[in-house]
Amino acid sequence: MAPPRFDRHLFVIFGATGDLAGRKLLPALREIARGLPARPAPLRILGCGRRPLSDRQFQDEVIAWWRRDRIRDLAASIRWARDHLRYQSLGDETPEEYRALGARIAEIERAQGLPGNRVFYLALPSHAFGKTIERLGTAGLNEAPGWVRLVVEKPFGTDLASAEALNRTVHTYFDERRVYRIDHYLGKETVQNLIVFRLANMFFESVWNRDRIDFVEITVAEQLGVEHRGGYYDGVGALRDMVQNHLTQLLTLTGMDEPTNLEADEVRNEKVKVLRSIEPIRAEDVVRGQYAPGRIDGRKVPGYREEDGVSPRSDTETFVALRLNVNSWRWHGVPFFLRTGKRLPTKRTEITIHFRSPPVWFFGPAVPRAIAANRLTITIQPDEGFELAFEIKRPGLAVELETHRLHFMYSEAFGPLPDGYQTLLTDLLLGDQTLFVRADEVEHSWRIYTPILAHPPPLQPYPSGSWGPRAADELVRAHGYEWSSP
Repeated sequence: MAPPRFDRHLFVIFGATGDLAGRKLLPALREIARGLPARPAPLRILGCGRRPLSDRQFQDEVIAWWRRDRIRDLAASIRWARDHLRYQSLGDETPEEYRALGARIAEIERAQGLPGNRVFYLALPSHAFGKTIERLGTAGLNEAPGWVRLVVEKPFGTDLASAEALNRTVHTYFDERRVYRIDHYLGKETVQNLIVFRLANMFFESVWNRDRIDFVEITVAEQLGVEHRGGYYDGVGALRDMVQNHLTQLLTLTGMDEPTNLEADEVRNEKVKVLRSIEPIRAEDVVRGQYAPGRIDGRKVPGYREEDGVSPRSDTETFVALRLNVNSWRWHGVPFFLRTGKRLPTKRTEITIHFRSPPVWFFGPAVPRAIAANRLTITIQPDEGFELAFEIKRPGLAVELETHRLHFMYSEAFGPLPDGYQTLLTDLLLGDQTLFVRADEVEHSWRIYTPILAHPPPLQPYPSGSWGPRAADELVRAHGYEWSSP
């Protein structure tokens, strides 16, 4: 397949000395460049941060990250870093320092013969987004001889009011067509394939509705705790950190109607319709949990309140389970159960479509067990693919049923897949916004969850290594269902 054709540009990363840039963004950009012609270089990268580093010192730090992470083809990556990476200190981020940044950008563009196309990537803590965007706009860096694209990491706001305020700041300086709100889950190959999987296979699209589907389950399970992020995570919690963005994005792609075409705004219009169709969440349909001491893979692990940077009286949730109703023609009466948590038994992200059971039980007493409903499991990580559970008769005179599975794994068919950031950055450089989140999408999502944040239900402890509080199991059992795991 021919490599993508990018406009030549300068890629400016704010927060370039942080883990996200060193471990995700720069390796992804290196992988993208690996498949492109070496000359003329399609992109140059300018890292920005508050620390006073020379170009060489910045390159040395990036190379040290790569050595520790043992990235492939290290020698070539080091040569690429020396050739492509530059650094500009922003110090206290005064207007003068932003003017100096503008001068450095112009200098690099002249030296490299770049046409003035620029990406500004905010790999920063969320509280810094608004001020950085204002400083870019005040310095006139929101305009350029070529195109300008602004990339904002999640979380975009902490509730509805803050998201609306941040959108106002963004739109003061950048038109929505130039804004790319990034959620790395949308770069997963299986997530992207959801639309194709449904619409290119009539077998699935014809049953993708309330007539054939009993309920939908979305699980994002993490085995790790907060690790070194306790200071950040305490006061944020699972609802803001995972549910409002990752799980909700998976819900919209699962629940959306067919777009008229695959243009970015047509796809995003359908996602917004799903969000607008979600009924207000009742307090009894939300479970909040916090992990206590327990065991993971046989080793003892501390509870959340014992982690570094976490208050011993913290009320921050590390687990959320909830029930959502999408009040649309397609999904009326079909509950969506969402679940995410830290210190669970395994790391796994799945969408499970539970189909209805056969309406007539004609086997009668000849079959000792109830027939299992068909189930489609879409695995996002760790092994991307699909699995369909179905019933068969065991060979023999007796009528005995067994559940078997058909499966497809991307790694078996195509080998290793690109990182989600690599996919999304490729789309960014092509100017394709399909997998990026639009302003109204963010606000509608926060509108759903802000009432829970304002009046959170009681916190319930669960032992590390379990699947969360018992109340999460009771939440689905109250409606006659069970989680796929345990």
